[in-house]
Amino acid sequence: MAPISLKQSSNPSSAAQTIASSQDARALVRETLRMSADLASPSPADAIPHLAETTSDISSSSPSSSAAVLVGSECRRRVRGGGVFGTQELMNPSLRLICCEEIDGRRWNYVAENDGSGGFVKNSFRALSLQTPQAPLDEMMSFIRSYVVPEGFPDSVSPSYVPYMKWRALKHFFGGAMGVFTTQTLLSSVGVSRNKATPGAVAINWILKDGAGRIGKMLYARQGKKFDYDLKQMRFAGDLLMELGAGVELITAAVPHLFLPLACAANVAKNVAAVTSTSTRTPIYKAFAKGENIGDVTAKGECVGNIADLLGTGLSIVISKRNPSLVTTFALLSCGYLFSSFREVKSVVLHTLNRARFSVAAESFLKTGRVPTVQDGNLNENIFRFPWEDRPVVLGSRLKDAFQDPGAYVAIQPLFEKEKYIVTYNPSKCKVYALLKDEAKSDDILKAAFHAHLLLHFMNSVNGNKVSSGKQRDDLMLNVVHSVADLEAYIADSCKLVENSYGLFKRKAKEQGWTMSDSLLNPGRARLVST
Repeated sequence: MAPISLKQSSNPSSAAQTIASSQDARALVRETLRMSADLASPSPADAIPHLAETTSDISSSSPSSSAAVLVGSECRRRVRGGGVFGTQELMNPSLRLICCEEIDGRRWNYVAENDGSGGFVKNSFRALSLQTPQAPLDEMMSFIRSYVVPEGFPDSVSPSYVPYMKWRALKHFFGGAMGVFTTQTLLSSVGVSRNKATPGAVAINWILKDGAGRIGKMLYARQGKKFDYDLKQMRFAGDLLMELGAGVELITAAVPHLFLPLACAANVAKNVAAVTSTSTRTPIYKAFAKGENIGDVTAKGECVGNIADLLGTGLSIVISKRNPSLVTTFALLSCGYLFSSFREVKSVVLHTLNRARFSVAAESFLKTGRVPTVQDGNLNENIFRFPWEDRPVVLGSRLKDAFQDPGAYVAIQPLFEKEKYIVTYNPSKCKVYALLKDEAKSDDILKAAFHAHLLLHFMNSVNGNKVSSGKQRDDLMLNVVHSVADLEAYIADSCKLVENSYGLFKRKAKEQGWTMSDSLLNPGRARLVST
């Protein structure tokens, strides 16, 4: 058999191009078959017809069509597990993938159309979404979420954010509803609805009312430091003032001739409440934010409050047309507002130890030897306290309040020579006083606060063991310390206990996630100066 002779091409470059084209064609066939196998199973049916069109063009494919097919394959790999919207366009052999972009979990491919000479057709650059189009309901929910929750929710905020916003929204709902009735009542009392006053007189009364509120706001601003260390207590007290102001505004309906003084008093109360709400807002939102997103958390929180306020206002307008009883309406809305406010404040979890949370932590440690968790400490924190209610522990008090007998100070002072504070118990007031020395630092103030709580616990235990009935305990609290020597002995014992337990208390508090700061304990300004 004669050997088969192959005819060589007279042009070597042409032969090499033929071989390369043959190899490219075989590679394109393999790539297309693999792509068609991938697309056959999970892809939508409408993507399949393009395979035949793409395959039919392979025999006459050029380098540009090869790139187009590879772009289609790359697109398929990118959208595997996601939507395939935009895949059909990428299978067009005249399109070329430029880059891929991702925004908030959504992807786009940027493509351009080849002009056949290695360039691109003018104005052919466009973006193709790789996501399956969402249902209308999902689109609406996604739109709402962009307004009411921070980006990255729920990972971008602490777990207490959701219950806080739930109660905050409910509080603003009742507040918005209450605003309709109070405004209606004020307008009626000032004479607008009954034409009992000239427009000029009405305007003057209204301006005076608002002016009184602004003055009250400025005067109350000097209490600014309390917004830091008694944040929850001040927030709830502000909401109580808000409802008190609303109640006074409703009273103007019964005594319209006293509109100006009552409206001024109500506006002062409501403006003070507004200062409290504004001043405590940022620290609360800061406790929810994870990372540098406090602005986003604040904006979304205020948006939720405004939405709830509008809903409450709309419902109240509908109800007001039926002329309901103002007393009944106020009672229901006020109870709902205050309950929501209380639950809102209780849902805030702060890692800092202020006076209230420090008391919870210290008492738990002294009774059980354990420091409560951050959640338990916040849950057991006393939110509501009457202004006239005395605290059993006074930190940073003056000497004249702590000691009524100079002999007691002279006897106790040597016990604290190595400390930057002095702690004593006044049996006539049933209080423990902690006096700070001029050189007292942060840790000294914290130790003084712990020593004061330990001494109070110690004195209560001593007094409680000697009596059985409540009346006997009250009587004995005034007379159980019969002499300065008795008081000196009790305080000396407390000093020994503090030396052995204060370091352990700090370590366990840190293990539970507490942050200890002396500034949040609000020590008084009085300091003992060495002579």
